Amino acid sequence: MTQTPLGLFDTDSLVDPEALAIRDTVRRFVDDRIRPEVADWYEAGAVPARELTRELGALGVLGMHLEGYGCAGTTATAYGLACLELEAGDSGVRSLVSVQGSLAMYAIWRHGSEEQKQEWLPRLAAGTAIGCFGLTEPDFGSNPAGMRTRARQEPSGDWVLDGTKMWITNGSVADVAVVWAQTEGGIRGFVVPTDTPGFSAPEIKKKMSLRASVTSELVLDGVRLPAAAVLPEATGLSGPLSCLTEARFGIIFGSVGAARDCLETAISYAREREIFDKPLAAYQLSQAKLADMTLELGKAMLLALHLGRLKDEGRLRPEQISLGKLNNVREAIAIARESRTLLGAAGITLEYPVLRHANNLESVLTYEGTSEVHQLVIGRALTGEAAFR
Repeated sequence: MTQTPLGLFDTDSLVDPEALAIRDTVRRFVDDRIRPEVADWYEAGAVPARELTRELGALGVLGMHLEGYGCAGTTATAYGLACLELEAGDSGVRSLVSVQGSLAMYAIWRHGSEEQKQEWLPRLAAGTAIGCFGLTEPDFGSNPAGMRTRARQEPSGDWVLDGTKMWITNGSVADVAVVWAQTEGGIRGFVVPTDTPGFSAPEIKKKMSLRASVTSELVLDGVRLPAAAVLPEATGLSGPLSCLTEARFGIIFGSVGAARDCLETAISYAREREIFDKPLAAYQLSQAKLADMTLELGKAMLLALHLGRLKDEGRLRPEQISLGKLNNVREAIAIARESRTLLGAAGITLEYPVLRHANNLESVLTYEGTSEVHQLVIGRALTGEAAFR
């Protein structure tokens, strides 16, 4: 009798039935809607983002961990498990949900005015509107404090934004962008409808990773906004960083999903593929690889569930988020690459998901905090010394 990799760890026993039911619902959606088409989306470098966002809104996963305004208000652990299942389909799909719910929606939910919340959150939760989050710039990724995008306030009270943002998920299809800019009073966030004159979002093509995801540049050329466009509760870099912390939590779980999909694919292939008249799975070296990958996958899952429990109790700290993202994405990439070796030449095709996951995880490793940045966050927590410069 065989067991699944996570079944060996009995991780389901650590999760409440409601969260497991949510997970199973998202898993069925991925099986029915994502898996049959994602290889074609990846190969074409195009995804039906608007259609998919509406379906994800109907599923209830957009901003599902937020309270009110059409959001379900689930536990953080349930949200994490949903991210796991979405990324088991493809990192691009989980990225769409993360950027919508944990960056654009969360920024408005936590830092916005009541008018901003009422205007945008119900539509974003339903998937009838798409959001994006403009922080990273062409020359400023890991050091967002150096951003060059500027917002100046005129005597009338209006704000005028000028600058460029880069590597923005959902940018070309978004209805609203949360954009961060330097002002005379420090960094502020702005709610920018994308039909505002002077706003454009050319899509970035020729990617080798996250091909089933919309990635864009944001160009702000004299974008004029009313005074009410400012996020009133966010002043300084703590505003956007709080949003990144929220989004990184989903990555901790999501990367486990990609790794699990790779490992389960490798196990299935090894059991069916015959080499010298016996299954590839019957060889000691194959079993050693599968055992080692299962061990790392289970440890990553246990870490994710522990951090989920801390978040649900209101005790999760940013440096613990860094522990989770650093470990789980690092191990997910290693599992994806090792799984590819078991598939041999078949592993480089889109008939199997492993190299697609490996390529996607190269982006996940970098975005929302590179491994090096998370190492420095952990180092600062251990030593009390900031070594970012």
